[in-house]
Amino acid sequence: MLNFGLIGRSLSHSFSKSYFDKKFKELGLQDHAYLNFELKTIDEFKNVLKTENLKGLNVTNPYKEEIIPFLDELSIEAKEIGAVNCIKIENGKTIGYNTDAYGFGQSIKPFLDTTHERALILGTGGAAKAVAYSIKKIGPEVFYATTSAKKNATTFFYNEINDRVMTAFKLIINTTPLGLFPNINQAPALPYHLFTDKHLAYDLIYNPEQTLFLKQAKEKGAITMNGLSMLHLQAEKSWEIWNS
Repeated sequence: MLNFGLIGRSLSHSFSKSYFDKKFKELGLQDHAYLNFELKTIDEFKNVLKTENLKGLNVTNPYKEEIIPFLDELSIEAKEIGAVNCIKIENGKTIGYNTDAYGFGQSIKPFLDTTHERALILGTGGAAKAVAYSIKKIGPEVFYATTSAKKNATTFFYNEINDRVMTAFKLIINTTPLGLFPNINQAPALPYHLFTDKHLAYDLIYNPEQTLFLKQAKEKGAITMNGLSMLHLQAEKSWEIWNS
């Protein structure tokens, strides 16, 4: 049996296992299995590596950055981003990749136009780093909204997001877990009444299909996208890496 899997802290909401279980069945790969590894701390990763015939892993929150010191190598992209969501295991060596950047970039490209000169990313974690990397390659400037005390020239506190900011940033991406099932009544603290039909609101969350963030943006005319297409794209990229 060739084993693949997902590591994270809480995986009850995860899409990956059902996606790859279905994929293996469709491809007739009865000798492939996809396992969930719920880790209380990243130190438990060492035990995951003891799994027999382990060939590849996906990494989800909150370990996309914490996993890096445990890996033997990083791809150029993963090193630049500073976050890993895909691991290839070959000849006992662990190599970290980032397929989130690919998935996000491919999914959003068709929706961008000249009005999207600047992007405001909600959050500063591993997913935010992948999104920022992807956006910068496409062209728009990148700024962040944060609750952290670590503030600089490219970050806003949420209480600083006013009409001027909302006018300047027509592309707003939520990379935080706010609104993720089962906490569907949560949303980033934004002045939602300032969204317009010129805005594109993207939420990396895919469960629920329409988060409170997307719902409130859509009510003001914004174009909205959830993270499902990104998830499919990054999953397929992971599969490509594991088989290369």
